[in-house]
Amino acid sequence: MSFFGINCIKKKHHEEERHLRANDREFNLTFQYATNAIKTSKYNIITFLPLNLFEQFQRIANAYFLFLLILQLIPEISSLAWYTTVGPLVLVLSVTAAKDAIDDINRSKTDKQVNNRKVKVLVNGKLESEKWMNVQVGDIIKLENNQFVTADLLLLSSSEPLSLVYIETAELDGETNLKVKQALSITGDMGDDISKLSSFNGEIQCEPPNNRLDKFTGTLVFKEQKYSLDNEKILLRGCTLRNTEWCYGLVIFAGPETKLMQNSGKTSFKRTNIDRLMNVLVLWIFGFLAFMCVILAIGNGIWEYQQGFFFQVFLPWPTSIPNASFSAFLTFWSYVIILNTVVPISLYVSVEIIRLGNSFYIDWDRKMYYPRCDMPAQARTTTLNEELGQIKYIFSDKTGTLTQNIMMFNKCSINGKSYGDVFDFTGNRLEITDYTDRVDFSFNPLADPKFVFHDHSLVEAVKLGDPEVETFFRLLSLCHTVMPEEKQEGLLLYQAQSPDEGALVTAARNFGFVFVSRTPETITVVEMGETKSYELQAILDFNNVRKRMSVIVRNPDGKLSLYCKGADTIIYERLHPDCKKLMDVTTEHLNEFAGEGLRTLVLAYKDLDDSYFNSWKVRHHEAITSLENREEKLDELYEEIETNMKLLGATAIEDKLQDGVPQTIEQLSKADIRIWVLTGDKQETAENIGYSCSLLREEMNEVFIINSNSLQDVREDLKDARRKMKPESAPDEGNEVIIEHICGKQKRKVVPEETIDGDYGLLINGHSLAFALEPSLELEFLKTACMCKTVICCRVTPLQKAQVVQLVKKYKKAITLAIGDGANDVSMIKTAHIGVGISGQEGMQAVLSSDFSFAQFRYLQRLLLVHGRWSYIRMCKFLSYFFYKNFTFTLVHFWYAFFCGFSAQTVYDEWFITFSQLSLHITSSLGMSMFDQDINDHWSMEYPELYGPGQHDIYFNKRVL
Repeated sequence: MSFFGINCIKKKHHEEERHLRANDREFNLTFQYATNAIKTSKYNIITFLPLNLFEQFQRIANAYFLFLLILQLIPEISSLAWYTTVGPLVLVLSVTAAKDAIDDINRSKTDKQVNNRKVKVLVNGKLESEKWMNVQVGDIIKLENNQFVTADLLLLSSSEPLSLVYIETAELDGETNLKVKQALSITGDMGDDISKLSSFNGEIQCEPPNNRLDKFTGTLVFKEQKYSLDNEKILLRGCTLRNTEWCYGLVIFAGPETKLMQNSGKTSFKRTNIDRLMNVLVLWIFGFLAFMCVILAIGNGIWEYQQGFFFQVFLPWPTSIPNASFSAFLTFWSYVIILNTVVPISLYVSVEIIRLGNSFYIDWDRKMYYPRCDMPAQARTTTLNEELGQIKYIFSDKTGTLTQNIMMFNKCSINGKSYGDVFDFTGNRLEITDYTDRVDFSFNPLADPKFVFHDHSLVEAVKLGDPEVETFFRLLSLCHTVMPEEKQEGLLLYQAQSPDEGALVTAARNFGFVFVSRTPETITVVEMGETKSYELQAILDFNNVRKRMSVIVRNPDGKLSLYCKGADTIIYERLHPDCKKLMDVTTEHLNEFAGEGLRTLVLAYKDLDDSYFNSWKVRHHEAITSLENREEKLDELYEEIETNMKLLGATAIEDKLQDGVPQTIEQLSKADIRIWVLTGDKQETAENIGYSCSLLREEMNEVFIINSNSLQDVREDLKDARRKMKPESAPDEGNEVIIEHICGKQKRKVVPEETIDGDYGLLINGHSLAFALEPSLELEFLKTACMCKTVICCRVTPLQKAQVVQLVKKYKKAITLAIGDGANDVSMIKTAHIGVGISGQEGMQAVLSSDFSFAQFRYLQRLLLVHGRWSYIRMCKFLSYFFYKNFTFTLVHFWYAFFCGFSAQTVYDEWFITFSQLSLHITSSLGMSMFDQDINDHWSMEYPELYGPGQHDIYFNKRVL
């Protein structure tokens, strides 16, 4: 086979999967994997000038002025000196080039700093200090405490018991809570034995480079045994090693192929409507310039033909101009040069400076600073400020955005009995206050002193050994991904990846079922003072599709059990038929909990037969070590075993509203901003939160609830809702109109706003929403939703959040804003015109993907009504003044042409033309647009109705168009 053919095979193999061998650089080099050196800078000393100029001259205004400069070098045409154009052009190009150079120099410095970091690499049986850039795939490296992870590594061993490591992923996903990774036992046994590590020759087959931070699929073949590799055994570049003295890792992905670098690729560039409009206006100005030049050229031709003969005695035509027609042709190009000031060469630079200044105002606003978390507001982009003054639709997450995302175990239902309420001696329910008697957990020395509960009957049930209650809390102490940490003796802290899990495990801890430690094979729990170790057989992970998590454990008596917790609709489908009566009672309790705005989960379990589980475990091992369709195979096995479960009960967790949420929503509603809430919570919880934050009100005419299980039923429900809101309008008639946007290239349907007599709300669940988002029904859904003051979508997935936002963007001539705090909100934040991230309990992933960020939902009111409105009005005034200035300055030349025989003479001195463009015009425009306030911030907040003109471009259309 030819050398070319071998390379093609290797390249194809490289794209499909990765194959590498530890401590064997020669073998790994044959696949041409990337080294660990990174390069994020765009230029070098040689390429900067040509590349940067090439990029800048792709702007039509810059290209035009370059063409103009060429014309000015022709003596027969130009009546202005070349420096009148060179001055402004060089200034604009220099400012932009300087900005690009500074940005690239900073990137280059960062690259150099990172590439030159030192790390210990195992080479020829010795640990040697190497630069990061020299590390290659297949190398084994040693990391020490507080060091950055050099590349994407397979964890081999560590200084901690059971080969655990603690890592901080703040640079990777913004989350500051520590995460735990654990090596395979077969590699963990090598410890820090250099001889064993040097002789390690395991081969890895895994997925190709990708940007999935939460997923890794691969296998390790060592000593003729095959081991499954997943994300829990991988350390990603960008993480930091914490609370771990040392660890060893095998490089799997290096440099640009690491998941960190794969995620730092190009992001979608958001452009404002004014940006698009400016480009169109510039094109119209070019057309207007050409029209003026044609008029003046025709005038020159006529004048030279009728009157020019009388002047040739003392002003003869040059020999290069044979007749009046050719004179008119040259005059056309002469006036292109003279009238060039009508084209706004400094427009783009001025606009960017204005936006930068308005972004600083947001960063400096102390009224948007949250002192509890030391978190100021931040404008993470400087290109979208004026669109903050044009928002028509807000799409908001609920948990952590409208609520605090600080979870407290509040109530529960166990075996048909509800716990959590407090009753007096007559049986009447009492309102729980700070003065209500709390449960005394002093019987449990490992209890969390911060935990608060008021129903004494649940503690009594635990002390009396109620088997259902014990099983309930045993499930909470076993079915989770929490990691314990004991910084001081007797002080137990939980590292939970979600506040919900932390609250549930803490509740089990206080009621006597204390989770104390875990290994890959065991989970240790102190049950009412007795330490028990459960053999961990399998973990059936939670994801947004499954909406449940299960663990399979063997108790000290040898009994095999599956414990499961998840959403009620999901768990109910997998219960044994004998649970029907208990399910009805539990459903009543769930509705009560949800009606109080509590977050609920359902718990279930089943005992397993050993022979069946052994056969299932063999198939599970085959699926988890498979490189093809691993997730699909695992889902099938999970579905098979998670059936015929017995219902235990349900949990209810409280998540209170943030401060100022109802007031903020009320003010934004007065500004005619529609607020849609997109949440994963169940219907009752979402409805209750809607009322508590004033999205839904008792005085509303009607709240329509769409909860159907077929496309046709959803269609009928939507039509019925529209009939009730607007009886005289037939639901089937086409109310959409065809509008061609001034900046668009093609026509599209736009659903107009309809005037409705009444106040209506719409609540739709995720199952019905899936049908409503079908192409055949999406317009019907959008029309109905837009006729309502409030829309709440519950039980939605992250993908559905983005689809709802995209639907409004597609059919509505309106600016959208999405706000959220978690990773599940990233898709809708990126989809909306403007994305706002809240730095909450779920980490910083939403903030990292956002355009603006702050710490509390209430700051959104000030961001839009004050900064957004000011930015929009300032930009409108600037553009109005800018175009007015350019036209008045230029039309003087046009008018003067009728008095100078269309001879292309100038009115102004050449130096005046140059410096007026560079100084007077720019400074006057920027001065007005940076500091102008029609009203102060107090009145902007007091009267949100003033926000209205920006939503319809009334102010801009009136002043500019």
